[in-house]
Amino acid sequence: MTDVFLGIIAIAVLTMAVIQVAAAIFAARAARQMGDVVSRFESTVQPILANLPPILANLQAVSADAARASAAATTQVERAGQLLHDLASRVDQTVMAVQESILRPARRGIAFLHSVQAILGAFRSVASGRGKHQRSVAVDEEDALFIG
Repeated sequence: MTDVFLGIIAIAVLTMAVIQVAAAIFAARAARQMGDVVSRFESTVQPILANLPPILANLQAVSADAARASAAATTQVERAGQLLHDLASRVDQTVMAVQESILRPARRGIAFLHSVQAILGAFRSVASGRGKHQRSVAVDEEDALFIG
């Protein structure tokens, strides 16, 4: 019976050895294939990496140009804003000057016309004889309407 067990153990060890040799062969093939893949990847990426410094230089130049253009645009916008502010201030000053030069004499003229109208109205009421008498009648009528 020990010979049978020894035979079974020998077969099991032989099977394990065969499996280990097969695994080693499979691992060697996989490593070789992985090496081939890495080589192809390197050969594909190498031209890209060779062209990368000029691309980066162009990108840096474009970035610098964009920064200069942005600074110039900011300066122009600030100048335009200041120009519009100055223009609005001058327009406001001009409007005030026009109002002072036109409206002040117009107000004086209107005040003069109102005073002439009041004087003429006073002369008419004196000439017609209704002056104070008509006013007292109006006051009496208002007193009659007052409740309180």
